[in-house]
Amino acid sequence: MTIFIARRLAFTLVTVLGAITLTFFLANIVPADPARAALGPDATEEQVANYRRERGLDQPLVIQYLRYLEAIARGDLGTSIVTRSPILKDLAQFVPATIELFVPSLLIALFFGLLLGVSAAVYRGSWLDQLSRFLSLIGLSMPIFWLGLILQLVFFRQLNWLPAGGRLDQVLLPPTTVTGFYTIDALLAGQWRIFWSAIRHLILPAIALSTLTLGIVARMTRSSLLDTLSSDYVRTARSKGLLERVVIWRHALRSALLPVMTVVGLRIGQMFGGAVLTETVFSWPGVGRYAFIGLRQLDFPVVMGFTIWATLIYSLVNLLVDVSYSLADPRVRLE
Repeated sequence: MTIFIARRLAFTLVTVLGAITLTFFLANIVPADPARAALGPDATEEQVANYRRERGLDQPLVIQYLRYLEAIARGDLGTSIVTRSPILKDLAQFVPATIELFVPSLLIALFFGLLLGVSAAVYRGSWLDQLSRFLSLIGLSMPIFWLGLILQLVFFRQLNWLPAGGRLDQVLLPPTTVTGFYTIDALLAGQWRIFWSAIRHLILPAIALSTLTLGIVARMTRSSLLDTLSSDYVRTARSKGLLERVVIWRHALRSALLPVMTVVGLRIGQMFGGAVLTETVFSWPGVGRYAFIGLRQLDFPVVMGFTIWATLIYSLVNLLVDVSYSLADPRVRLE
């Protein structure tokens, strides 16, 4: 396994380098002037020229690329044109909000997706199977931004049950920062009003972000479990007199989870892309909204820093999924 992990880490470095290269050259062929975007339309040509010279933007593109790689090797992702602060500092500020939204969304998708998928496979052809497939299709068909707007319209505008966006009510101040997660920090400080406000603000964006992954997990679980239930070892387990729930949850589902884990690993990376839309719709101050604002304001260092961060997370998550194969099924040997 050590050799496998080392090889995958090497591939991860190559993938990140490819993402850096692609993003850098795409940012430089966009018909926009980052110097003019940073200084504003009222800046003189002399000010723009001085800005380009200070940032090295007047150098050949290859020289700029090599300097950018050197900076990344030192752990420097650059400085935001808009906020004037280091990209790493901004990411450290916004990442906790994204993780606090992402984790409940993933848990919702896995819990209800597995529940719907297993129910549909066990009761194949029944009304429960039809309902599960219908709900999965709905989840796969609805765009995240559209679903977010519908949730806001129903639960905020019409019913006034849940807030429309943000992380806390406007009358509340954030808890003392320990982890950056409002829910955990509020619990640590014993601030229950802030805790329940943070939970209420999480519900709608978490549902919106989880829907697509939930539908995919449900469909994949149903398909994989149907194949597994017809296997010889499942029939053997039943012939031994084991309870049906033991056969399904302990024997059949364990093998059926391998393709589901693959899909979940891919969806985790794609959920970070969906977080851009979710955070924008719900005014959630996370990394996705930070990258969207940077793109809208032509803040290319922000976009490039976000791309590097997302690529690294995506690659590491898929590495963990591959390693977990051998834990889910001892027959799998990574070497």
